[in-house]
Amino acid sequence: MVRKRNWRPNAYYHVIMRGNNRESIFKTPEDMYHMLRIISHAHEKFHFSMAAFCIMTNHYHFLIKSEDELSRIMSHINRRYSDYYSRRYNHVGRIYQQRYHPILIESPQGALAVSRYIHRNPIKTKLPMVNDLADYPFSSFPVYASRQTNKWRFLDTKTLLSYMHPPSEGTIQEYADYCLAKLAKDEEKVRS
Repeated sequence: MVRKRNWRPNAYYHVIMRGNNRESIFKTPEDMYHMLRIISHAHEKFHFSMAAFCIMTNHYHFLIKSEDELSRIMSHINRRYSDYYSRRYNHVGRIYQQRYHPILIESPQGALAVSRYIHRNPIKTKLPMVNDLADYPFSSFPVYASRQTNKWRFLDTKTLLSYMHPPSEGTIQEYADYCLAKLAKDEEKVRS
């Protein structure tokens, strides 16, 4: 029997979904764009928003809050992507390691920290996928870095900015700098 998950309406959750055996479930850029189209379609059907997302080759991260039950939204997204993947790659069997993993975010500071973690995924791999986070197109970070217009109606960029504390003014540039700040500290350690 599958245990029902606890869910709080309009609370942020960090949702993580991995490929089975950590195998790639997004083999091409088209696969990643298709996942974004599926999320957009789900947004037309369900009431939710994301403050951050990042789609990697073998997993994805969402910082999501919803009025509709999160399990219904995630079931819709994961089922549609799994069907697409099975058709495209003539795949039989499950593609996901397990059910999606939601972690309740308890505070604005927690949401900021999780969003930075999500956005930094493309440079935290053994071999960084990009040199500049703003160059990774399958993440919400390029929108925050003002390199890409927000074409995703499910993406809410205002909430994280409102969580920035004084003396920060909560600008999009300050948020982008916040995400990159740890990178500067890491580089200083490497130089020492």
